[in-house]
Amino acid sequence: MDEIRPIKTDSDHAAALREIETLWGSPVGSPQGDRLDVLATLVDAYEASRWPIEPLDPVDAIKAAMAMNGYDRAALARLIGQSRATEILGRTRPLTLPMIRKIAREWRVPEKLLVGAYTTR
Repeated sequence: MDEIRPIKTDSDHAAALREIETLWGSPVGSPQGDRLDVLATLVDAYEASRWPIEPLDPVDAIKAAMAMNGYDRAALARLIGQSRATEILGRTRPLTLPMIRKIAREWRVPEKLLVGAYTTR
């Protein structure tokens, strides 16, 4: 096995992914399993710096929760009221603290995702 080096380029990244594929399923604690763990950590770090993921704003967090859980606008309306749901999703009204608490409690969306600043129209 070659020495493990930092991932600095996209070609280094591609090579690490190829090696991870060959090591996949190696027993935990074995030399191959340890190498897999180290390579996966290096790939995660490279991908996080190369292609950072922007955090969701509160409205996008609600939309993501709706998509993941099969909720629709009517489900949000039942939770916070018809006009409020339309205004929130249309970004014409900011979320209030009672709305945030209700959405967080009922839909299990972390409150920290719902309290961030976002632009309204």
